[in-house]
Amino acid sequence: MKTSTKSQIAAFVIAVIAGVLIHSLYSWLPNPVFAVFSPVVESLWEHIKLLFYPLLAAALIFGRDRESRAVRLWSGLIVCAALLVISYLYHVLLRGENFVFDIILYVVLMAAGFLLPRLLWPLGEKRWFQNAAVPLTAAVWLLIVWFSFFPPDGLLFLDMETVRTFFTIPV
Repeated sequence: MKTSTKSQIAAFVIAVIAGVLIHSLYSWLPNPVFAVFSPVVESLWEHIKLLFYPLLAAALIFGRDRESRAVRLWSGLIVCAALLVISYLYHVLLRGENFVFDIILYVVLMAAGFLLPRLLWPLGEKRWFQNAAVPLTAAVWLLIVWFSFFPPDGLLFLDMETVRTFFTIPV
């Protein structure tokens, strides 16, 4: 895993900015193509797009070999799962509504997406780890696409803008 710190920091900054721009893309230009990349509604699930796509791009750019691509893809998946779990705990169970918390969480998880490959690197040599990375990432991508157009009922898919306050969400 030989990438310079400067290029990693630059990629992190670009990824954070890309995620911020992705957040508003669909509201600026609503169409089916942008619906795949940008949150269509303000649900917890839709916000994984803000992490998924920039981290996927980083995995494709920096993952020059099978091992490094696998650890980067796994990092993206772990960070997206962390976003869902932490957002659910904060917004639904604790009924939090702080916008600053959401921004900090986004930046911290994006940073984790760039730091996790260093921690996961020993697993990158395992064949099962490498073999599972692409199919799992593809499965999450298919779920992102499917749920962009056909979101199921459930708290993860509830449009938080249509709910007057998080306090009205049934737990």
